[in-house]
Amino acid sequence: MGDPRRMKSKIDRPSHPWDKARIEEEAGLSAEYGLRNKKELWRMRNTLRGFTTQAKNLIASTSDQGALEKEQLLKKLFKLGLTDTEKAELDDVLALTITNLLERRLQTQIVRKGLAKSMKQARQFLVHKHIVIGDRTVSRPSYIVTREDEEGLQFVEKSVLSDGEHPARQGKAKEIPVEEAPAEEAAPSPAKEPVKEPAKPATEAPKKPEAAKPEVAKA
Repeated sequence: MGDPRRMKSKIDRPSHPWDKARIEEEAGLSAEYGLRNKKELWRMRNTLRGFTTQAKNLIASTSDQGALEKEQLLKKLFKLGLTDTEKAELDDVLALTITNLLERRLQTQIVRKGLAKSMKQARQFLVHKHIVIGDRTVSRPSYIVTREDEEGLQFVEKSVLSDGEHPARQGKAKEIPVEEAPAEEAAPSPAKEPVKEPAKPATEAPKKPEAAKPEVAKA
């Protein structure tokens, strides 16, 4: 059968694990885009690094093959919605940030399109398979949405969430019944003042009895 293939990790972990600035930045992005863990963010960074590395190599290339690869790269990035036009330059590719890539995730696009009220809710809709792109059910939050996919992004036809009046889409909270107060309430009785007792006169300390004098015997 031969040796089994060794799977290579697609995640490059940070070289310095205790960089305060990086940790704070990753925490902010994870909270803003509803990422489950740091691995999802690192995977996006690897994808972005692949685009920028290819752009750097093509800048120095003057061959026909380099021109062809440049055209293919720019078309791909335009298709993914990362550039505004197919005639973008390689400098535009180098200017891309991790935020540009996170905005194209399916989880983010659901919120931007108004199908969910929050990133957490969008992830829940995906996991429970309420979202389709065209005729395909997609349940992966990190799926990169293309420009063509944007038109077919919607709820499953048979899903209860396809109704725009569904409470989960309207963000309505469950109403809690409020108990009405009785019409007439008895007036509280006035507080009774405590009766003061008359002060007792100070008693004198009892006097000690005088000791009896000894009688002197007569001669």
